[in-house]
Amino acid sequence: MGATGLFLCLFLVGHLAGNLQLFIGGAEGQLQFNEYAKFMTTNPAVKILSYLTYFSILFHTVDGILLAVENRKARPVKYAYNKPSANSSWASRNMAVLGTLVLAFIVVHMSNFWAQMHWGEIPVQISGPDGTLDEPLKDLHTVVLGFFNPAENSLALAAALLYAFAMVAIAFHLWHGFQSAWQSLGVNHPRYTPLIKGAGKAFSVVIPALFAIIPLYLYFTQAA
Repeated sequence: MGATGLFLCLFLVGHLAGNLQLFIGGAEGQLQFNEYAKFMTTNPAVKILSYLTYFSILFHTVDGILLAVENRKARPVKYAYNKPSANSSWASRNMAVLGTLVLAFIVVHMSNFWAQMHWGEIPVQISGPDGTLDEPLKDLHTVVLGFFNPAENSLALAAALLYAFAMVAIAFHLWHGFQSAWQSLGVNHPRYTPLIKGAGKAFSVVIPALFAIIPLYLYFTQAA
């Protein structure tokens, strides 16, 4: 559980690095993002990492469900007096709910963009800032911008807000999950644990916040 969770944290960093290119405007941004999308779907090493990511998501989900069931069986009768907030965070007590929300978002997100990239009918980019391209590129840049463009998608605002809400769920999931993963792997020391907790809290805020800003930025810049 801890190992797959930390691997997925690395995936978030890599995915964010690619998505941040959506802030680059014009033909240069379009070409750069589409070349990134092609690299991520054709490079052999990246393909291996992609399959490892799919496995990690499935394993993390199934293992999380099994752990939640085992925890419930271990305490079939509730305490007569229970004040969980005294020794645990809200995020730690609701990891199963948060994980379910994150999984639902992943499924919807992949159907909107990943599936479109692989099997959908999407436009093709044939020219860049310096003229005609040597090889046409699937224009996922146009697909993403169109999805959050109110002139092309009547649900663009709802999509941007729901995306941002999903990032809040991911943030809470990471708030407890990041440091818990290290503890599950046996990294628990008076000197290192406070640093891990601090880094985890920073990670759980900064990464989801940057992800959330992207669809909101695309919506409001195109709605203006």
